[in-house]
Amino acid sequence: MEAAQGPRWRQIIRRLIARKPLEVILHEGGRTQMKRTLGRIDLVAIGIGAIVGTGIFVLTGIAAAENAGPAVILSFLIAGVVSGLSAFSYSEMSSMVPISGSAYTYTYATMGELLAWVIGWDLILEYLVGAATVAVGWSAYVVTFFNDVFSVEFTKKTTQAPVLWDNNDMAFKVNHGAYINIPAIFVSLLVTMLLVLGIKQASWVNRVVVVVKIVVILLFIFGACKYVDQSNYHPFVPPRQGNSYGARGVFKGTQRVFFAYIGFDAVSTAAQEARNPQRDLPWGICGSLTICTVLYIAVSTVLCGIISYKELNVASPLTFALQAHPNTRWLRILIELGAICGLTSVILILLLGQPRIFFTMARDGLFPRVFGRLHRRFKTPYVPTIVAGVVCAVLAGVLPVDILGDMTSVGTLLAFILVNIGVIVMRYLHPDAQRGFRVPGGPFLIPIPGAAIALVVLVLSDGPTIYRLFIWLAIGLVVYAAFGYRFSRVGNPEKWSEEDIAYFQDSGMLDSSDESSIGQDGKNSGVDSAGKQSIEPAMAMPEPPPMHYSQSHHIPGIAEHPNTKP
Repeated sequence: MEAAQGPRWRQIIRRLIARKPLEVILHEGGRTQMKRTLGRIDLVAIGIGAIVGTGIFVLTGIAAAENAGPAVILSFLIAGVVSGLSAFSYSEMSSMVPISGSAYTYTYATMGELLAWVIGWDLILEYLVGAATVAVGWSAYVVTFFNDVFSVEFTKKTTQAPVLWDNNDMAFKVNHGAYINIPAIFVSLLVTMLLVLGIKQASWVNRVVVVVKIVVILLFIFGACKYVDQSNYHPFVPPRQGNSYGARGVFKGTQRVFFAYIGFDAVSTAAQEARNPQRDLPWGICGSLTICTVLYIAVSTVLCGIISYKELNVASPLTFALQAHPNTRWLRILIELGAICGLTSVILILLLGQPRIFFTMARDGLFPRVFGRLHRRFKTPYVPTIVAGVVCAVLAGVLPVDILGDMTSVGTLLAFILVNIGVIVMRYLHPDAQRGFRVPGGPFLIPIPGAAIALVVLVLSDGPTIYRLFIWLAIGLVVYAAFGYRFSRVGNPEKWSEEDIAYFQDSGMLDSSDESSIGQDGKNSGVDSAGKQSIEPAMAMPEPPPMHYSQSHHIPGIAEHPNTKP
């Protein structure tokens, strides 16, 4: 019995650490069925569109009031450093593995299926829950905008979540008189509809919105700086009071405002829609992060200077702070309008990224295959887009912004840790693989500090947030055991018939430009002249299957399969 059990357990372990070969990942990405329409400017705009949003328009005030005081400026700086280090790692990984799926795809290629599933499940916190966070902030600015412009006051019953989070008692409390946040639900569903129609339409809208919100942020910086009072910066680091302030408060503030930097990695989820992903993805990631870091530090400095940090525990801190000063009505209105536009673009980008992660996981067999289907007309992953949008709307309608934001931040920190480690692993597994960008200083100088600092910030988060993260990951492991482990394309190739593969590879769904590229590369990629993939050699695994996937650097049949046509 023991002798029989031993090999069984070893087989399970091999399955859990089985890596998806880089050659297969690149081969599948080369046959993308999505339209390649995004250039360098589009990718930078996607990054800025995703980064600048709730973090600066909403959570800055909450982090200052509850956690760091004026030292929230330091919190932004630390968060920017962590994000910058991780941005280098994301740039290398995205230029090497330019496939939709972000950290999930990178982890699958470096650390195996189990960790890939964990990070894919974790990314739901970053993208889907993140979009819900932004939708709640959008609702707050819409309410303020209608009040300032039209003197219309919305009732609390339909614009706030029914529960609140008490930072001192570390407990949920009933928000008396509030039932549901209808504006947050509305914007979530509206953006979902836009994304179903297609990425190019969404990209055009995003460009316009990005310009609007950058202009508005500059208006706040230069329009409000004359109201700065130096006394508001003292004490810069308030003495610790319970769960707030002090050095720990600065790090808790870092974890909270870290949400403000989430988004640059969303650029990598659009890899299969970029015209030249290896060249342009690093530009999109690093360029958008650099621009936003400068804006963030400037905004937080001005905000904490024009009003006491103790008064900033509101959902619309920029306009609230301006209300304390005369002749600022029109500036407030412009900022509210810009915030509404800006937050809309963030929801758009986050709900763009999440379905594409579902899409990639479905094609790996870890999610139901319907999530990997493209719409015949719009060429978009419409099923995961609709599912993500509906779940986002539900979360935004019933949960408060700080809970949603904290969960998004810790989920993203975990993703950053694994991506930094992934760079080191890939340097050793595939030292000669083509990289459009390399992390400067070798595989250790930047990735190790990037992973270490992200881990410190994660550990210093408050207990309830970490508990919720572990509960979420535990639920994910149950889902993986029930579905992903059984239907994984890497671990169970025998369960994938040609009909199953054809379900994802309907040639009628290919863009014409993709068909031409497939024809050119067919003889080297296991694709015949009709645009059909030679499935069996690409996915076949000799016994034991997982060892083939975790050890092989060459996939037999990709280049020399006898059925591949020249």
